[in-house]
Amino acid sequence: MSDIGQAEAMGTAKAKEHHLLRFHRPYLHLHSVFGDDWFALKAETFARFFGTPLFLVAQTVIVAGWIIVNVVGLTKFDVYPFILLNLAFSLQAAYAAPLILLAQTRQADRDKAHAMADAEHRDALNRASEERQEVAARQTALLVEMVRQNTDLTETVKVLTERVEALTSEVHGKIVDGRPGHQA
Repeated sequence: MSDIGQAEAMGTAKAKEHHLLRFHRPYLHLHSVFGDDWFALKAETFARFFGTPLFLVAQTVIVAGWIIVNVVGLTKFDVYPFILLNLAFSLQAAYAAPLILLAQTRQADRDKAHAMADAEHRDALNRASEERQEVAARQTALLVEMVRQNTDLTETVKVLTERVEALTSEVHGKIVDGRPGHQA
């Protein structure tokens, strides 16, 4: 594809994206409670990682390794009842809970903006539909009026045709009856 073709395609893509996001533009001023700074974005990414299978499997492997190393006796840094492991879980929970709440709050803000944009989009579609219905109703009324006028004109033409025919017969009768040498 030529450079011009690529530029046109990118321009079309941007125009399409611009058109699709037109209902979101009024909400661009809305920012998350925690902002869109580096920390907030990284914290949200990290909080989302907590719910992935990779995190759960990795945590399970680490915990199993921790317990096996301490039960078998390879080391004795955290013997049964694994108080240090419990402390590590408590620390993880202390950081995970606020990060998850941060991610949920940011997602709730996005969902609210999307819901408002969707509502405006549905309202715009409804208004457009009502306008089309009004135009169709006006056109139907105009068509009915035109049919009525056509019917009136047809009746008028019929009456005039009958009068012309009657006058023609009358004139013909007078011409034929009034000819010299013609006897009725």
